[in-house]
Amino acid sequence: MVGPKVRIEDVSYSYDGRPALKHVSLEIPAHSITVFFGPAGGGKTSLLRLINRLNDLVEGTQMEGHIWLDGEDLYAPGVSVAHLRRRVGMVFALPLPLPGTIRENVIYGPRLAGIRDQNRLSRIVERSLEQAALWEEVKDRLNDPAAALSGGQQQRLCIARSLALKPEVLLLDEPTSGLDPVSTRKVEESLFELKNRYTIIIVPHSVQQAARLADQAAFFLMGELVEYRSGTEIFTRPQDQRTEDYVTGGFG
Repeated sequence: MVGPKVRIEDVSYSYDGRPALKHVSLEIPAHSITVFFGPAGGGKTSLLRLINRLNDLVEGTQMEGHIWLDGEDLYAPGVSVAHLRRRVGMVFALPLPLPGTIRENVIYGPRLAGIRDQNRLSRIVERSLEQAALWEEVKDRLNDPAAALSGGQQQRLCIARSLALKPEVLLLDEPTSGLDPVSTRKVEESLFELKNRYTIIIVPHSVQQAARLADQAAFFLMGELVEYRSGTEIFTRPQDQRTEDYVTGGFG
């Protein structure tokens, strides 16, 4: 039996003594979309950032527990954070293309990883942009500035930039919160394709998006994991009253 891709074991996390996560445990299967949803301040983004150790340099924080990737404790002594971030990519709410062209944005990571062969880099550009559902829109303008793209295109470019390193896990923190409905749909459609190759963990921008995307869904409230079930079950037959209240608009 194949184990979980990511296993979170009794994780607690605090900022300056204020708890952001309280004894969270869950297992995330490979090749699926797992949604972390709930009101603001519930700990969703904190947990995302802990999975690829983005909070390491944040002062005044304390983390307890374990996070495992394919059975490897990500916080064990000697773990290479740089290598971890190649395995676990992250896309943020605000699209942040790098200065330079569309092509330069995609090959930035592979170049840092030591890839210099131009033919190989061109293949990476095409593959990554195709997987992010952007290739057909930009294939004839790869040398245009990335900043000239629309907001939705910039977000898909940021996804392509993460995919260029072939991560095993892709983390997304409200990646469509600033996008129009058409761009949002394109990003969501690309995620459905990407889960065949990657493990995706996303904080959605709405309950409706959570319900559309989730193979599994975890409801967070004030740092507590209230409920973790299949997407179908949690949005139609929640077991906890707090989950039902949130899903049906009773609060939040």
